[in-house]
Amino acid sequence: MFDRILSLFSGNGGFHTELPAADARTALGALMVRAAKADKAYLFEEVEQIDKVLSKLYNLNPVQAAKMRAQCELLEEEMPDTENLAGILHDAISVEDREAAVTALWSVVFADGVEHEEEDELLHAVEAALGVSPADAKRLHDTEMAKRPVRRG
Repeated sequence: MFDRILSLFSGNGGFHTELPAADARTALGALMVRAAKADKAYLFEEVEQIDKVLSKLYNLNPVQAAKMRAQCELLEEEMPDTENLAGILHDAISVEDREAAVTALWSVVFADGVEHEEEDELLHAVEAALGVSPADAKRLHDTEMAKRPVRRG
């Protein structure tokens, strides 16, 4: 019994959560998590927006969306290379869906009302990896930004 109690204080406590498959759905979710964390703050508004996007895109109820986000958080932690995540998405979805993915990412960035330079850099790298042209990327950025008051941070 004492060993079991000690194991709770030594890392994962003997529990292991499986890493989700790196498919288009979880890659987009992981990229949204990464976008939310790019400014070194993972805020409630961003988490809530990720859940809303996942719910809408994949027809999930709030609990299912939160569970999926939790899996995406694990994937985001385990995959250090943003280009690999974007590559999974690029190879699995159409050009139109790539633009929808970029729109979803910007919605997460703007959820806290502040657009940080780190977020811009990350999103521009993702846009390039997805093959979204700079002109289309700017249009998607500006359209999403117009939906909510956002300031530069």
